Amino acid sequence: MNATKVVPWMVVAVALGCVGASLLTPAKIRGFDLDGFGRIPVLEGGRVKPIDSVARNSLLVIRGQQSFQHLGRTVGPDEWLLDVMLRPDVAEKQSVFVIDDPEVLGLLGLQQTSSRYFSFKTLAPHLDEVQRQASAAHDIDAKQRTRFQGAIVTLFQRIYLYYRLQNTLQMPGTSGLDSELESIATPEAGQRHEQLAELAAFRPLPPPAGASADAWRSVGEALGAARSGMMDPALESLARLASAYDENDLEAFNRAVVAISEVAASRRPDSLGQADSERLFNRAQPFYAGMVIYVLALLTLFASWLWKRSVLEPTAFALLVAGALIHTAGLVTRIFLQGRPPVTNLYSSAVFVGWTAVVLGIALERIYRKGFGTAVAAASGFASLIVAHHLMGDGDTMEMMRAVLDSNFWLATHVITITIGYGGTFLAGALAIGYTLRRHLSRRPDSTNSRTLVSMTYGVICFSLFFSFVGTVLGGIWADQSWGRFWGWDPKENGALLIVLWNAVILHARWGGYVREKGIMAMAIFGNVITSLSWFGVNMLGVGLHSYGFMDSAFRALAGFIGSQLVLIAICLLPAHFWRQRAVAAVKTTSQPV
Repeated sequence: MNATKVVPWMVVAVALGCVGASLLTPAKIRGFDLDGFGRIPVLEGGRVKPIDSVARNSLLVIRGQQSFQHLGRTVGPDEWLLDVMLRPDVAEKQSVFVIDDPEVLGLLGLQQTSSRYFSFKTLAPHLDEVQRQASAAHDIDAKQRTRFQGAIVTLFQRIYLYYRLQNTLQMPGTSGLDSELESIATPEAGQRHEQLAELAAFRPLPPPAGASADAWRSVGEALGAARSGMMDPALESLARLASAYDENDLEAFNRAVVAISEVAASRRPDSLGQADSERLFNRAQPFYAGMVIYVLALLTLFASWLWKRSVLEPTAFALLVAGALIHTAGLVTRIFLQGRPPVTNLYSSAVFVGWTAVVLGIALERIYRKGFGTAVAAASGFASLIVAHHLMGDGDTMEMMRAVLDSNFWLATHVITITIGYGGTFLAGALAIGYTLRRHLSRRPDSTNSRTLVSMTYGVICFSLFFSFVGTVLGGIWADQSWGRFWGWDPKENGALLIVLWNAVILHARWGGYVREKGIMAMAIFGNVITSLSWFGVNMLGVGLHSYGFMDSAFRALAGFIGSQLVLIAICLLPAHFWRQRAVAAVKTTSQPV
């Protein structure tokens, strides 16, 4: 049996099987049916989603992670949300609030230790001071705030989100939702219901069949309607669920979960199906799985340069293809869940840029078969998904579209086309970085492979120029239809134009003989700088029609990336084996007799 053919296919099967296994549910429910609870659809942030997404996004905002350790065991997002809403005394002891700023810690009288996480119970005595400081800082423009002011505003937002979650199903300190139903006619009840309606973080009660799709109600709103004699059966099921969880009654809790799901299925079967799909998407975490597989592909390729190249190099390519398939599945699922093209915000643009680079890298590898395409594709895919991961801090990555962007036609043409241009330009830069490292690290000069890398980079730049140019023109047409002008020198427009011009400059410099191998590759690396400024720099400026929020936290990362690219450009322009020649010269100098 030929190992060079069998092993890669076996690796692909194992990689895909591991991801598929995460979608399986246990045949028998043991304990609370957290999986069933997580599938319950709710309305939050303008869209219907599973309660699991609310839990994950909220915990991600508050803690920066989707699970945590407490009392020696892992607490998942759904269990945490249940504790926050129905067992506040338990949740308040869980260390979920992340605080990094030393001045904020000093304000709260907390010591800076190895742990950055603190419980609500620890913060509770200082809530008034946090609110006072945050109110003072809130009036200051985000770009003008000090580090302390930005940190205190962020902490207050996390605390307020936690407080809203606490007051979604029932108010902390009360006897519970079932007692609320029993005392629904008391004079004090109306005020509590209004407060619950105002603070609710999401709406769990689906509208009846035939009602407006966004007519979901919060518990407070449903309690107000019940005072008028219109009791919602789903509200009673929620009350049973709350009581069962508080009393640790597993069977009653699981029956209540089934009853709530049945109500949703009878009223909004489409919402239940979509929520179930999103729950599976959350559990599979395809982009995290893609990151892992891209790293494995890269490590396998590196190993192939030292041992068993005939087996390991095809295996690395097979892993890359497996990662691309999982990456693609994640993209397609997001398209289905949103009902939108793949790029709708910065997070999705990072995912799509990486996907573009991976697909182009696979195509290059199939054409040249030298391992270079596998290397840059795996590295680019991993890097882009890492960037996407760090853009998840706001929680929901499938939020509702802004009105000016709410056009599937232009999202599918201008935005997709120009993002493909981003991906291609970054891939060209990655190839140039590989060329640079190879020139200075390889033991023997290899002009053939160097020319191959230059040829690959040239082809990718041509590809990028086409899509960047078409995307920029389409953007101007969209602007003319939306704002009545084709071009307005908006920062994002200028950034898009710079990408087009820079790619054109590289091609003209090559055709005119102004630059040779090193020059082309150095210019390709600088393309990374221009593209990153157009992609992220506009949002950091906080001005222009395309800026939707000041990204102060990303400034250092962008500055570090640009600095690294400038260093790589300098290294690229040095003579081949510059460092080794310097070392040899130093040895000769020290060995000469004095």
